[in-house]
Amino acid sequence: MRSSTTAERPPVQTAEEKPARARILSAAFAAFTEHGFAKASTLEIATRAMVSKRELYALFGNKQQMLITCISERGRRMRLPADWPAAQSRQDLKAGLAKFGSVLLQEVTDSDVIAVYRLAISEADRSPEVAQALDLHGQQASCSALKEILQGAQSAGLLIRADPDRMVARLMALLLEDLVMSLALGLAKRPGPDEMRRRAREATEAFLRLYPESELKMGATPRPRRGATTATPRSVSKARESTC
Repeated sequence: MRSSTTAERPPVQTAEEKPARARILSAAFAAFTEHGFAKASTLEIATRAMVSKRELYALFGNKQQMLITCISERGRRMRLPADWPAAQSRQDLKAGLAKFGSVLLQEVTDSDVIAVYRLAISEADRSPEVAQALDLHGQQASCSALKEILQGAQSAGLLIRADPDRMVARLMALLLEDLVMSLALGLAKRPGPDEMRRRAREATEAFLRLYPESELKMGATPRPRRGATTATPRSVSKARESTC
């Protein structure tokens, strides 16, 4: 007889018990990756999801909306939480960027994300909307979150003033290199958690070497304006003699 103190496991949710919306998205993603976006039919998606076509269209309208939703829901994971702490020092910034980089690597190397990249490549001619949705609702979401961090650091004087979009592109390149393409082509295996953290840390360190603190934050003496004369002990002495 089992003890009354034994924790009961929560019941496993069957496919029929999942909300229709979740079932449709799961079925749509499976159909897209198996057959391609153009060849996947709404009838097959509805059959897999165990819903009627009427219910499918009531929730999503068309295949493109299903695709956009599949991608955008994952893109939401890359948005900064409302309580993301603002960096107060270069050490804070380094830790924050490394953490963000680890999360980014974890998301973009996920098997479902790589499947979308493969789908976008294979459907580039027939269905360019796949790549467009991936760029708009996937990549741009992560880039916007990173840009928000960098602009906050610039405002705090922790980074020199530079084009934030170029800074984002530089850090993304340091983080990802050719990893996504290698995974999409089956030339590499997904890195483990330790490797992801190492990549994120090294990319962050290289980025911060490229973009130091602003001069005002470091307490540097402002450079004299062009054409302005700089006072020296000799010039001050001459000025005093002329006024005597």
